[in-house]
Amino acid sequence: MKQIVRLTKIFRFEMAHALSGYNGLCKHIHGHSYQLEVTVSGQPDNTPGHSEEGMVVDFAALKAIVQQEIITPLDHALLLKENVALPATANDNELFARTVRVPWQPTCENMVIDFARRIMSRLPENVALSSLKLYETATSYAEWYTSDNISC
Repeated sequence: MKQIVRLTKIFRFEMAHALSGYNGLCKHIHGHSYQLEVTVSGQPDNTPGHSEEGMVVDFAALKAIVQQEIITPLDHALLLKENVALPATANDNELFARTVRVPWQPTCENMVIDFARRIMSRLPENVALSSLKLYETATSYAEWYTSDNISC
């Protein structure tokens, strides 16, 4: 009988963003302490003597993927839509050295979609991304589920 197990690893990072064209306070540069919950699923590899015997995926391998794809490029960065103009002086200002441009509005919803794409592209063949939960504040989050995004 096939036994599927879900594993979740939690990550935290700090990031600023601004929502261009938004009619509210979030149009200004502001930051959040994000929490990202990454849940993957798969069947444990019970091959005797295998270094990862009994595991779906090593938590260290999952951590490495999320670290490389999300945490390292975005922690303590400013995320802006690519068409947002900064003052010319920003190019020479160390305060803007970690500005990351994206082709979409940097909302929590769009971030979780982008994060899902990045993580899925790096997972081992036998491991599936099950869900992501991205907390923007302690009480506000966006969720992404594979089951909601499978083409019929």
